[in-house]
Amino acid sequence: MNKFKLWISVFRLRTLPLSLSGIIIAGAIAYYNGYFDIIIFSFAILVTLGLQILSNLANDYGDGVKGTDNRNRIGPERGIQSGKISPKEMFDAIKINIIILIFLIFILILSAFGTHHFLPSLVFFILGFMSIYAALKYTIGETAYGYRGLGDLMVFLFFGIISVLGAYYLFAKSLEHVLIMPACIVGLLSTAVLNLNNMRDLKSDSESDKITVAVKLGLIRAKNYHAFLLISALILGVLFSLLYYRSLINLLFLVTFIPIVRHVVFVYKVQEVKELDSQLKILALSTFGFSLLLALSFIYNGI
Repeated sequence: MNKFKLWISVFRLRTLPLSLSGIIIAGAIAYYNGYFDIIIFSFAILVTLGLQILSNLANDYGDGVKGTDNRNRIGPERGIQSGKISPKEMFDAIKINIIILIFLIFILILSAFGTHHFLPSLVFFILGFMSIYAALKYTIGETAYGYRGLGDLMVFLFFGIISVLGAYYLFAKSLEHVLIMPACIVGLLSTAVLNLNNMRDLKSDSESDKITVAVKLGLIRAKNYHAFLLISALILGVLFSLLYYRSLINLLFLVTFIPIVRHVVFVYKVQEVKELDSQLKILALSTFGFSLLLALSFIYNGI
């Protein structure tokens, strides 16, 4: 594998669609309400992709230098783990990514608020830097929150609540109650993806003192927790479809719950955690599919 392909693999492109779910839903609801702006949407997408790539690089660096990514880890081999990328090279890539992100965040906020809305601009600059900090501190440093069982909470907040509500505010300069359920659903599904990853890595994480929620609970209770996250998302999805029903197309997103239900059954039956790796793509793509179909229903009703 040449260096370019190696760096592309380090970016972990398969994680990117999941990170876009909240932005897509926020953009569609903004379109329905007449607030959509393609420039804001484009830069929101770029910022989100940049943050996800930063998180992937930081996780590679943090877990790599701590020895958490070792030969006992089940998932795809990471950059530092492979020995083909040095910690210094990874750290330099992180710094470059942060510089690009700061530029993109500045352009996004300028596009949304111009030069006449100081307070919301300041709030979103703070949110932007908090997002960068959160991406870094998941595994980097002695106080990394991913090693203290706080990763699930942070994913719920940043992938769900902040992603949907924050992106919508960039468009509309206000918030709507209709955002709450989709934000919680995306947050729950994204947290389930992280929990699935942590169940897969439970043994190696435990041996490396990486205390995730899955490590705290143990495999059986982690499966129950996983089911709770997904079933809660399904219940909220059904309630949302009933409360905001406009036409049959509003129910289309419920199709994505079929693979999610099958996934829950599969996880319960799994005995070897290495079998969970194949389910990561299924759950992530189901979440992305949910966001696309929910967005389609709002766009269709807004035309």
